[in-house]
Amino acid sequence: MTTLTDDRRVRARDASPARYFYLHMALACAATAFLGFAPTYWVPLAHRTLSASPVIHFHGFLFFTWSLYFVLQTWLAASGRVVNHRSLGIAGVSLATAMTIFGFLASVHVMQHSAALGQREAGIGFSIVPMSGIAFFAIVFVLAIMNTRRPEVHKRLMLLAAVSILDAAIARWFLTFLAPPGPPGPPPVPVTIAPAIVASLLLVVAMARDWRAEGRVHPVYIYGTLALLAVKVLNWPVSESAAWHSFAGGILALAQ
Repeated sequence: MTTLTDDRRVRARDASPARYFYLHMALACAATAFLGFAPTYWVPLAHRTLSASPVIHFHGFLFFTWSLYFVLQTWLAASGRVVNHRSLGIAGVSLATAMTIFGFLASVHVMQHSAALGQREAGIGFSIVPMSGIAFFAIVFVLAIMNTRRPEVHKRLMLLAAVSILDAAIARWFLTFLAPPGPPGPPPVPVTIAPAIVASLLLVVAMARDWRAEGRVHPVYIYGTLALLAVKVLNWPVSESAAWHSFAGGILALAQ
């Protein structure tokens, strides 16, 4: 009875409003992912007008499953169900691994599609965007797993990983509602910078929460946000380099 009472006290303490901040952020990430892809994926899929390869469908399924998984995990942690949270951790490792693999395969597929449209070099150049994005996600996720015994670092790294893959969803709204109609094929790499900045506003919210609650911003947010934006900006010059065209072109040649 004493153990049960203590467990309830722990849950009550952990379920304070501050503990639910990360659940709210996870819900915001999931909503952004769903609404971002609604015009170009979910709505056409519902109307059975979407034509996409199985690789793209499975890629989308894995990434949206991640959004739901992140919501579940933050809810378990916020409600004090730490044992359940940790038990599901192995599922997150498996899911993130599958996301990395299919993120790479989807990048290759986009290059192949661009080559079929007669835009081989544009496709090779643009491939830096999804490949660097999934690499950043994978690195941050591994760091989060390495810091599971440091909850303050772990949860911030997990939020950083979740935000890092939202630029693709936000970019769909830019392309759908703001970009002028253009020929089929990959967009110019520079246009991917603005969606990444918009996605990073979620990290600014997290920084503001840190500042208000603790009087300082955690280094994970500072260095993580700077690293994320640096990757997105550097994609532009790297995409135009001979080294990248040789590397990604080699991958494309192996895939064809």
